[in-house]
Amino acid sequence: MDAVIVGLGITDVGRVYGRSAPDLAADAVRRAVADAGLTLADVDGLLVSSGTTRDVDVSLQRRLGRRDLRLLSEMQAFGATAGVMLGHAAAAVTCGLADVVACVFADAPLRAGESAGAAYAARRRYASSGAAALRTVAGGNPTVLYALAARRHMQTYGTTSEQFGAVAVAQRGWAALNPLAQRREPLTLEQHQASRWIAEPLHLLDCCLVSNGGAAVVVTRAGRAADLAQPPVHVLGLGQGHPGHPAARGSGFGLTAGAATSGLEALRRAGLRVEDVDLLELYDCYTYTVVVTLEDYGFCAKGEGGPFVAAGHTAPGGSLPVNTGGGQLSGYYLWGMTPLTEAVIQARGRAGERQVPRRDVVMVSGNGGILDHHSTVILSPHPREGRR
Repeated sequence: MDAVIVGLGITDVGRVYGRSAPDLAADAVRRAVADAGLTLADVDGLLVSSGTTRDVDVSLQRRLGRRDLRLLSEMQAFGATAGVMLGHAAAAVTCGLADVVACVFADAPLRAGESAGAAYAARRRYASSGAAALRTVAGGNPTVLYALAARRHMQTYGTTSEQFGAVAVAQRGWAALNPLAQRREPLTLEQHQASRWIAEPLHLLDCCLVSNGGAAVVVTRAGRAADLAQPPVHVLGLGQGHPGHPAARGSGFGLTAGAATSGLEALRRAGLRVEDVDLLELYDCYTYTVVVTLEDYGFCAKGEGGPFVAAGHTAPGGSLPVNTGGGQLSGYYLWGMTPLTEAVIQARGRAGERQVPRRDVVMVSGNGGILDHHSTVILSPHPREGRR
């Protein structure tokens, strides 16, 4: 594959009020293009993550003042969308459908004076209809459904709440080193355990943040990157997995996710093994999601994800750096753009105090729906033939 990421744009994130999602999306694209040393006139492809409410759509082209694009699409795989967009952009520039493609996500659910918990509630209620609306009214929100998945993992493998807490504590340790992170204050396991229940077995500190903001990446061919402003980040491998588990007795729901297939596919396309991975940027909507993804990718055996994180392997100074910007639990929540942006920063060697020493192979995950969709991306600062 001849595709590279050459531009990265992140707006202000967190409790950023007074800006719409389309405005944040346009800002993110402009920042990414400028970061690459390009202009908007160079961009002939635009892929837009539509988010849960489709506030950002293909009309972003007009907001950016672009005409005659060769590639334009609104994409939806929920939290896996960033990886899916990157895959389409990489394929497009490799086969000549476009020369320079921007991929963007933005959202603005937070309102001044409202709690983070209320940010999505009204939007979800009005977005639902028919049988789906009955589940929403009855409290069937994503946290409740992920709580069911986490409970099944606990009952099957003996995973504990304290082990989930180890994920939150480790990622807060990384977030303390990230100037962009929303939560940088120290966190102990005791504080995690004392935080209120949201849906048992998930505490407040098992759940991701809510953020306003936007992020974009710019993709082009490796040959074009030579004269641009930033070192290219090479796309070595891509994979998707969509298990379609019914939330019913006898299914794999809660025990495995699409990471099991998408991870193997991405590694195979990159010509790598799991042992070659230097650091992981995982989709962490909940602490449980990190545990099950580590298992599915093969960094530990099935059922051993809890003990693996409790041993400190993923924390600063551990053997396998995971979510080095704090992830969505402590950094910021921009769907699959959260792990992807941190992966690019690390691959460039621009992470400052949190920069990991080994960054030749960076593995990035995206998770959408209730473990329904998964994307995996393998990135490197080196082309495939130039790796160690």
